[in-house]
Amino acid sequence: MSEVETSAPLPIARSVAPLRQQVRAWRDAGLRVGFVATMGALHEGHLGLVRDALIRADRVVASVFVNPTQFAPHEDLDSYPRQEARDAELLADAGCHLLFAPTAAVMYPEGFATRVEVGEPAAGLEADFRPHFFGGVAVVVVKLLNQVRADVALFGEKDYQQLLVVRRLARDLDIPTEIICSPTVRDAHGLALSSRNAYLSAEELEVARRLNIVLRQAGEAARVGSVAAAELEAVHALEAAGFNPVDYVAIRRAEDLATFDEDRIDAPARILAAAWLGRTRLIDNLAV
Repeated sequence: MSEVETSAPLPIARSVAPLRQQVRAWRDAGLRVGFVATMGALHEGHLGLVRDALIRADRVVASVFVNPTQFAPHEDLDSYPRQEARDAELLADAGCHLLFAPTAAVMYPEGFATRVEVGEPAAGLEADFRPHFFGGVAVVVVKLLNQVRADVALFGEKDYQQLLVVRRLARDLDIPTEIICSPTVRDAHGLALSSRNAYLSAEELEVARRLNIVLRQAGEAARVGSVAAAELEAVHALEAAGFNPVDYVAIRRAEDLATFDEDRIDAPARILAAAWLGRTRLIDNLAV
């Protein structure tokens, strides 16, 4: 389709040409453009990114694209929730001005052969358990940033390692869009909002709400003692709460996710974790 769909509740661009045409019109009118990338199944965390973008820009584009290149064959690509009509309503209510909803064929046309590899921020942690992940993220984010050509793009702090990867690739590849971090949105119990929380049963949800509590306690312990001991104790606490397996708990330098040489925190730090409840993998992080 070569034009923007204008049916309620939100205009939708299915391909790059109408997307760029609309963004160009806004720029010609002297308006700043913000961008929020999503995979759909929107929740308050995504909508908070849209609202943050509206503080920094006059018009906001949001994308909904379930990116196949960041899923391994055994992961939940086919079952990942897709609900475009509801997502469009939520985005419109949050103040978004345009939805970019490309197909896989638009994003990865026949013959697509380019890869993007990011160094240090993408090493370890998530990459140890999902080695395909950041390669897929890097390609799709570079494409989206180049397609939208926004002044600012908002990314959530919940995916902290991904945030650092996006910042690095934007800097290294001279992408002019400013990458801005938006704080993690949590429920009343402190659980970080995620589209995959919908997979949790009522019993699993109660266990999931222990994750941020354990991380906070481990961060407090690490500030006054051994980093390694705090990490290990957090793993044991998560396992005792019902998480199985615990992929990692790691306390790292906030700037670049490097380890602390002397087993003591001597700079701003983050504690990051990934753990499973049934078929659901949860991630979270907190400042230490």
